[in-house]
Amino acid sequence: MKKQWMVAGAALLAVGVGAPWMVGYVTEQQWQAVTTEVNQAQPLFQLETRNYDRGYLGAEFTGTLSVQNPDTGEEHEFEYQARVSHGVTGSLLDFSPPSELGTQVEKLFPEEKPRLTLETRLWGTAIVELTVPAISVINEETGESFDMSESYSRAEITDSGSHADILMLWPGAVIRAPDLRVSIEDFRLEQTMDHLTGGVWLGDGDMSLSGFEVASRGEPTLRFDDLEVRSETVTEEDGESIGSETVMTLETVTADDMNFGPHRMEFVFRGLDVQSWNDLTTAMTDMQTAALTASGGDSRAVMQQQMASMNRINQALLGLAGEGFTFGFPTLSFATPHGPVKGEIMLQHPSLSDDEKDQMMMVMQRLTGNLDLSMPLALVEQYPELGMQVAPLIKQGMVVQEGDRLRVQGKLEDLALDINGNLIPLPPLF
Repeated sequence: MKKQWMVAGAALLAVGVGAPWMVGYVTEQQWQAVTTEVNQAQPLFQLETRNYDRGYLGAEFTGTLSVQNPDTGEEHEFEYQARVSHGVTGSLLDFSPPSELGTQVEKLFPEEKPRLTLETRLWGTAIVELTVPAISVINEETGESFDMSESYSRAEITDSGSHADILMLWPGAVIRAPDLRVSIEDFRLEQTMDHLTGGVWLGDGDMSLSGFEVASRGEPTLRFDDLEVRSETVTEEDGESIGSETVMTLETVTADDMNFGPHRMEFVFRGLDVQSWNDLTTAMTDMQTAALTASGGDSRAVMQQQMASMNRINQALLGLAGEGFTFGFPTLSFATPHGPVKGEIMLQHPSLSDDEKDQMMMVMQRLTGNLDLSMPLALVEQYPELGMQVAPLIKQGMVVQEGDRLRVQGKLEDLALDINGNLIPLPPLF
């Protein structure tokens, strides 16, 4: 028995001694796979790894993060370096800017420096954490200043990248100039994501902002209090379609020394065919990628690629319409000092049979919808600029008065929009 325990102990010791080497090897392979996936998934950010020097208990490497401006195609490069510590079951990657940026970083963070770490596990779990210390900068010549509290972000990725839990905490920041002051208070984001297929993800999220204020000399202070956005995306019909609901609420708006609220907006979509939605997002990404890489290339080839992507987009939209969908704003409610602005805007497309899908040429042909918006008459009377825009619509019968409110009602059907009895033909869409 004693001999068996000695053998078992020796085996455990061998595993413990060899584990850091194996973990280091796996970590290097995981990092290379991550950079490849990031670079292939989108065109805006590109990661490059150089000089990966792996040892027994740790490793070091350097690299470049290239960020491309989607409007101009201009690229900006940022160097980074990383130190890796190998454990028994995982590694810790600690990222930092290169030494040549030390002076600039020292000015912003004289005491504690920002820290970005990536903790990996052999079974496929990764935890990314970013801590940015508080910043306080002032320009003595201009009187401008910037104060930002310490922020923290965390992402835990599991199930080989198919599940992610994201958390962002930012207590706030203040920007000051001689004629301007902007403040942001208590930003929080929580997001859960589950990969369904292709570029389609499910999950739910909450975003909140306690306060946002803009004060400009000579102008009334504008302030928003307690903004919150909640969203959830789920599967429908045994995973063949997805639906989502987003609710945005704003408790109070302060302007001209007056407080008014609450405000609420709901957005929903239901019945989006998963395959067609994935085809649509993929085609749009490919079109964006082609536009970003078009500089200096063959213009004819780029045009052909753009036309091919547009054709894929058209086919994806027809696929979405053929399976049926509903989307829009079932609730719109915005408070004003003179009363609420309320309404709803919804669009629907019926599910079609196989024969109807084969004959379908346009998305708009079977599209239906309804529009119902109303606002206080006093709001139009109080603001002449708004009254000048509404007056012609009242004269044309597009807007009707009902007591102390103005109302717009519309119905979409058979390629025509009927607004309060006024028929407006619509051009075909796709």
